[in-house]
Amino acid sequence: MSITGAQQRTRNALAGVRAARLREVRAIFRAGSWQTAYRRRLMWSDGLLVALAALLAVVVNNLGDWMPLGGVRADQLVFIAVVSVVWPVSIALSRGYDVRVFASGPQEFERVFNATLRLFAVLALGAFLLSWPGLRSYLLVAFPVGLVLLLLGRWQWRGWLRRRRARGESTTSVLAVGLHDQTERLVRELNERPSGYRVVGVCCPPAEVRPGQEVLGVPVLGDLDGAATIAAQVGADCVAVAGSDHMTADAVRRLGWELEPVGVDLMLMAELADVAGPRITVTPEQSVSLLHVDAPRFVGPKYVAKTIMDWLGAALITLLVLPVLVGVALVVALTSRGPVFYRQHRVGRGGRTFPMLKFRTMRVGADTETTVLEADHDGAGVLFKRRDDPRITRAGRTLRRYSLDELPQLFNVLAGQMSLVGPRPPLPQEVTRYEARMRRRLLVKPGITGLWQVGGRSDLPWEEAVRLDVYYAENWTPFGDLLILARTAKVVLGAQGAY
Repeated sequence: MSITGAQQRTRNALAGVRAARLREVRAIFRAGSWQTAYRRRLMWSDGLLVALAALLAVVVNNLGDWMPLGGVRADQLVFIAVVSVVWPVSIALSRGYDVRVFASGPQEFERVFNATLRLFAVLALGAFLLSWPGLRSYLLVAFPVGLVLLLLGRWQWRGWLRRRRARGESTTSVLAVGLHDQTERLVRELNERPSGYRVVGVCCPPAEVRPGQEVLGVPVLGDLDGAATIAAQVGADCVAVAGSDHMTADAVRRLGWELEPVGVDLMLMAELADVAGPRITVTPEQSVSLLHVDAPRFVGPKYVAKTIMDWLGAALITLLVLPVLVGVALVVALTSRGPVFYRQHRVGRGGRTFPMLKFRTMRVGADTETTVLEADHDGAGVLFKRRDDPRITRAGRTLRRYSLDELPQLFNVLAGQMSLVGPRPPLPQEVTRYEARMRRRLLVKPGITGLWQVGGRSDLPWEEAVRLDVYYAENWTPFGDLLILARTAKVVLGAQGAY
């Protein structure tokens, strides 16, 4: 057989395989525009919630009348109608309905908050200029209540969307383009972790395309030149360029032109690890776009604000859980001999040690029992943990299961030694074995809770626990802290990863 014939046969075989794979992928992954439906649900939900907040503001304003609801005036109805329309519009202008932030992180909440703040400022100025009777009193009730309702509503919708994504639904389908090794990393990051994206196909350089080839279970559907056509055929929502010598700037530009008519987005994967969006800025120049990454900073007004938030939050939580603190203290005192509190030296910000408080959950002298400490354990890395630790008291197991033993750490927060949210507070012997990367955890105050707790706690692999702590130290935001606190309540009530 001639070389030309062999090449033709290979080409025909590849064409047949591609056609079969395309039909298979299209049948499995082609879904309706869930983004449009979800966005519509969000807008209706937001409109109803802000209308409820506006109605409540009117009712509160009319409490002096005999019939608060029956006495709603025409101007008050206008206020309710205007707020119900302009508030969602303000959120839309702040890109609060952008599909790329749906259930993806604190940025969604930040956009709702910023839109609300701007609208409040505009309406407050309007109330001052127009002298609308009662408008200022309406705003003082409607906006705080409306903001809380909006954030709670988004929280519920995020949970609903995450549950659907856990079942493989409501995801953004991606066609990965690049070298085999580069697309493999993208497939691993998106398909093997909870994500709103799912790689449904891969396009590689011609030399890497073979019949039946897959990348971690994802079929290779063709080469780079046919990426736009393949994306349209399989119904991909976007094409992600994972990087390749073959994908030059001109090639990427042409790919964008080819994707535009079929409504498929183009994404470029940046070779950045564990850098959050707020630290990234794109600076457009005449012929090139520069990706600017802000260096992490660990001092300044942002950290002063965090200290104030920690102190106020810890004071409020302490007052709320004071009966629980007293009850747990009595349980510890009545069920085992020894002090109620256990003080253990931990390493805080800058490597300084401090006595961390916990309710005692082990028998007295447990920290010196070498027969237990030298035995095999279930902890990862330098972390010592045992599921069946014989030193734990009967009451202590319950306290640990629901993290009640950690409540006294609120006093450490009030003393400025810890934060409500931060990296896990390490033991001194752990820190002596830290690598340079691990020491970045010590650049911020340790927390009562953090990404390590909501991400799996003691069940996390050591490398993942370190990665989460370092990521938090370099990328934390106030809204991110609030989300972690909310997720902590769910994890604690479910007794996940605690022993």
